[in-house]
Amino acid sequence: MAKILRCGDVMPGCSFVAEGKDVAEVMAKGAQHAKTAHGMTAIPPDVARKVEAAIKDK
Repeated sequence: MAKILRCGDVMPGCSFVAEGKDVAEVMAKGAQHAKTAHGMTAIPPDVARKVEAAIKDK
């Protein structure tokens, strides 16, 4: 089942939405977005856990 991440669920005010075929694909898109839009050079483990928990079935 397809997955979706709304960045605003983790970073209030952000309208970015990532969709993918699985959690790994959405996590990769989210990581790229975090680097470009939020200036994160690395994703801390606690943030990665919050992001993964925010990924839902589409």
